Amino acid sequence: MIVRDLQPMSVVENQGFRELLQLLEPRYTPEPQHYIQSQLFPAYAYQAQLATRQALASALTLSLSLDVWRGLSGITSGYLGVTCHFLTSDWQMRSALLACLPISSCRSENHVLSDFEEVCRSHGVSGRAFRVVADAFLATPTVKPCCLPGFLVSPLLANGQADDEEEVGNGDNLEDGNSNGHGDGGEEGEWEDSWEQTLGVCRVNCFSRCLDQCVREGLRSCPQISSTLAKAACFYNYITSAVPLEKLRQVFDGSGLMSGGSGNAPILTRDWAGQLKVLRRMLDSMEFLEEMSGPGELALDVSEKALLRELTDILEPFTEAWDMVHRDKQDDVQTDRHVSISLALPCVLGLRKHLSETSAPHCPSLVVGLSQTINCRLASILEDPLYITATTLDPQFKLTWSSNPDWHRQVLLEELTKHSSASNPLDPNTDLHSQAQSPASSPVTSLSRPCKLFSFIKQRPMTQAKSLEQELAVYLREEPTDEEALHYWQRKAIDFPLLAQVAKKTFTIPASGTVVESIFITAGRCLWPERGRVLPKNLETLIYLKANYRLLWT
Repeated sequence: MIVRDLQPMSVVENQGFRELLQLLEPRYTPEPQHYIQSQLFPAYAYQAQLATRQALASALTLSLSLDVWRGLSGITSGYLGVTCHFLTSDWQMRSALLACLPISSCRSENHVLSDFEEVCRSHGVSGRAFRVVADAFLATPTVKPCCLPGFLVSPLLANGQADDEEEVGNGDNLEDGNSNGHGDGGEEGEWEDSWEQTLGVCRVNCFSRCLDQCVREGLRSCPQISSTLAKAACFYNYITSAVPLEKLRQVFDGSGLMSGGSGNAPILTRDWAGQLKVLRRMLDSMEFLEEMSGPGELALDVSEKALLRELTDILEPFTEAWDMVHRDKQDDVQTDRHVSISLALPCVLGLRKHLSETSAPHCPSLVVGLSQTINCRLASILEDPLYITATTLDPQFKLTWSSNPDWHRQVLLEELTKHSSASNPLDPNTDLHSQAQSPASSPVTSLSRPCKLFSFIKQRPMTQAKSLEQELAVYLREEPTDEEALHYWQRKAIDFPLLAQVAKKTFTIPASGTVVESIFITAGRCLWPERGRVLPKNLETLIYLKANYRLLWT
């Protein structure tokens, strides 16, 4: 319970908790807090480390993600999460948190880097990572979730009663003085330079965080929508308290975004995508809601409804992209969820096309702002050989997205040649498992040997190994399929062995945030103490066990 719910270990000493346990099971006596801290949790963490090392030892290929969590303003302590995304021998994608490292102002970036390298060595992944997902603004305090400016769907936040309002507030004050998520020099600039020098060309940015940043900056370019969104939020909070629950379910409950009603506060939606879905459902059912709530000052007029509907139409493809890269994202960490970067390039193309064809009479600056920030932050993806390779090796896309297939095919061949172990037998990333599964290593039956008895059977010609270019040509001639990419390449590894080697690597790079990233946000709400106080003891162990929950308890 402590791990799953990120509860402080001191809960076992609380009188109310002990009385509850006594009522439920009088024979049970909870372990004291010091035993959990000094004995139980370290033992669990050791078991999780053993299970992780064993799984990584047989991994076909892997990539790493780095997530930094910093405290609120004035608190310098924080944590660095090192997550490994790896492909098992049966082509199943798995993720595991390798370590949660405490960081503070007294520890230099060199100390943290050495800790990171030690984590890689101790888990046997040093030099094996294909890519490291680490944003350029790792040095800054945690960038809080982007929200629609002014749209606070929680009445507690709207009334200023929540003590974490600063954390999830209006989206206009989310970065604690940092511009665009980047540090402003000094120690943070040195930290960022050290990361760049250490990780080098193997570093890639997290696509979902870049997408989130694009929406954040686009919304800031249109300040006139804030007041209308704030009024829409007041109307939302009013109807969730005034309209009966059974009526509200006809509007909101189908999407699982809220469960409000009389005497029940709605579930807090903490990011722009979730808030946008609430707003769209509210607009689609505005007549019904106004009829249920009755006339009032909070009702939206025609021009306000038109502006909000235009806002939802402009951002709808962004929400679709967000949902795709966060597919099956649940709070339950038992479920592995991994979306590769193969979706990034088609998403960028789709968003640019949408914005170029959008007319926005009520908020034209929003379209301009979104277009500019996409060109600034995401346009480089369209010419990046890594993203071109990942998208083309996704069987649902191949080169159907390309406006210049010949040029992209040449870029793809160069990238494939660089990463294919066949072109470089000394490549340290050469996959021994793929060699072991090669058709050439299969046992030969006696019936395949030439003999007089079967001389009447026409002998099969010797199969010659296809070159990388031949494999690519045959692969691209096939029609695209909706088959899941990893399942496709598991099935086609024999037909396209060279392409499969590169597919194994590229699909380990995640497009979305990691489990530990969402745990950091949750921990910031649940466990962060009052300003100026130290963090709860053994919090890194608690976070580590929650992220690796499925390794121990499923």
